[in-house]
This record gives sequence, structure tokens and C-alpha cells, in this order.
Amino acid sequence: MDWPSRAHELADRITHAGSRWRDAVCVTPRHRFVPAWWQWADDHWKLRYGPADEKAWLDSAYQNRTLVTKIGSLHADQATAHDEPTGLPTSSSTLPGLVLQMYRHARIGDKQAILDVGTGSGYGAALLCHRFGDERVTSIDVDDYVTSLAAARLAELDYDPRIATINAIGDIPWTFDRIVAMVAVRPIPASWLAALNPGGRLVTTITNTSLIVAAVKTDDGGAVGQIERDWAMFMKTRTGAEYPPGLAGLMETARTADGEQVSNGRFPVIDIEENAWELRSMLEVMAPGIEHGYHETGDTRIALMVHEDGSWARAEQIGREIAVVHQGGPRRLWNLLDEARDHWLEHGNLPLYGAHVRIAPDGAIRLRRGRWSATIN
Repeated sequence: MDWPSRAHELADRITHAGSRWRDAVCVTPRHRFVPAWWQWADDHWKLRYGPADEKAWLDSAYQNRTLVTKIGSLHADQATAHDEPTGLPTSSSTLPGLVLQMYRHARIGDKQAILDVGTGSGYGAALLCHRFGDERVTSIDVDDYVTSLAAARLAELDYDPRIATINAIGDIPWTFDRIVAMVAVRPIPASWLAALNPGGRLVTTITNTSLIVAAVKTDDGGAVGQIERDWAMFMKTRTGAEYPPGLAGLMETARTADGEQVSNGRFPVIDIEENAWELRSMLEVMAPGIEHGYHETGDTRIALMVHEDGSWARAEQIGREIAVVHQGGPRRLWNLLDEARDHWLEHGNLPLYGAHVRIAPDGAIRLRRGRWSATIN
């Protein structure tokens, strides 16, 4: 199996000739960390088993793409070809370029202790072990099956980092110079701040946003830093085998009900989750917890918004006609989205990327850029 040439091709795509990460990518057999994965096809999740088609296995493993390894509570390694799991992805092997992107933001030094939050397949931990030595690497995940698999596959490469099954937002019994998370949180767990050594640096993303927070611990137990002028989105932290059920019932109401208010929209209907990450992030900062839906039929576009407080909105647009907006519940969610879009038009951008960050010891995040400010609890 000629995986080394594939690994070199991957390194060519995600590193430059002088990168200190280049050798780690070249020598790490990513396919061994993902022998099976889930692929979305024809409106369902289909199991892919690498050894059954080695070429397809290598093609997938050495692309710069995320490979989903777990849907709901069913890991691909435990599945059969007849399984069609439902629910949300709960574990994956993150696209390698994004893994390196997060490590670069962390500015990891050669002799620093590193906490890798969100073990996943273990591929990221392998890169860290190769670059810094396994004695400096700790990787944690809430899923004991995931951690046991990763530990075994790392051991096959003669790596022996500390791998632990720990709830990432709970207590962490060790201290570190760097914390890098491949999961999203809101707010910053106070336990991460407690686990950072003086002057230590953490890098993570905020739940349901594309905002990368990079901050250095301060003497008061908090941290200061910025929202990087970059973006990434990760699965949010969880405490159980899978995420709680979403708001399917309210989403159905949003699809079909007339609503208490019907009005003309001021902006085109867009797919905010796929095509407007910055706008979605701004809305999440303003009004956390909104779930989105979107679909197109011919030249008709429909966007849905729901919140656990019972609020919902539906916007429908045919071609270039003015959108019609239906809303119900205690808040007008589409109006909140319009506020964010108004800010964008008035100022020429949104104030998120590059914002100054101050994190309190309890994890609350204060953002500030110019005259704009927001708090994320």
C-alpha cells in the first residue's frame, strides 16, 4: 500500500516547504486512524470500509477533508453495511489543514505541555506526538470508545501520550502550557483556565460560530487575546453518547404555520449555515441558540429559524421577488437577523474578526472592537 506518497501529496497541499509540521504530515498514516467512516449520500449516511477498497480508502484519507466516524451513538468501526444511523455527527477525523491551522494559532513551543481537547480519531494527537514528543501530549474526549481506539492506534505507531476519557467542560486534573480544542464551547470552561499554566495560551471556537478565540492567561486567572482573522467550525462539546434531540416539532411549525406576523422581507433569503458564516456568527453572539433550516425547490428558497423559547420564523422567496416572512412565538427571530445585516451594510463589515477578547476567570467572554462590544456567557 503506497500511502507515503499520498501523505506527501497531502503535506504539499496543507504545508509549505519550510513548515515545521511538514514532516509530521508526511510520516503519519492517517488511513490507519480511519479504517471506517460515514459518508453522506442519497439523503442517508452510508458506511465506508477502507480495507474493502484500498484505493478509495487512500483517496479519502489523504484528501484535506473531514471524515465523520460517528453518527449519534454508532461508531463506524462498530457498524455494518446495512446500518443507516440518524442524528448528528458526534465524532470525526478533522480535515488535516484545519488541525494544523488550530495548532499554528496556539503557537506551541518545543518544550511545552499540550492539551488536545477532542481526541477524535487520534490523528491530531499523532501529529503532536511526532512534532513535540508523546510525553508532552495529553488528549481528552468524552467518549471512552473513541479514546480507547485512538490510544490503540497511536500505540501501533509507538506513541504513548496520555489519553483520558474526560468531560472537557468538567475538572481537568493536570496543567498545561497550551490548550487546543477541536470542539466548540460557550463560554470558555473555567476548568481550562484553571488548567493553564501562567502565561499559557488557549485556542478554541465558540459554539455555533466560526469564531476562533486565542487568548493568554492573565494573573487574575482569566485570559486576554483576540478573535483571529480566520474561521473554523467544530462540533460542540457534549456530555452524553449523543447530542440532545433538536427542535424538530417547532421546525415543522415553522415550515407550515401562518404565524402571528406576516411581512415583506428587506433582504434576500440565504442559506446562513452554509454560505454566511460571519453573519451566522454575529447572530449567535446576539441571540444564542437559534437553529436553522434551509431548502430550495426550483427557484424557491425557504429559510427557517427556531429557538427553544418557542420563537420561529420562515422566509420564502421566489426568484428575485420580495421575500415573505412569517414569524411566531415570543421573539421575532427574522428581525434579529435583519439587525445583523443592517450592521453589515452600515459599517461595511461585522465587528467579530479581530475583536479584542477578555475572558473572566469563570469563562465569560467579553468582545470589543471599536465602539461595539458583546458578552458571551
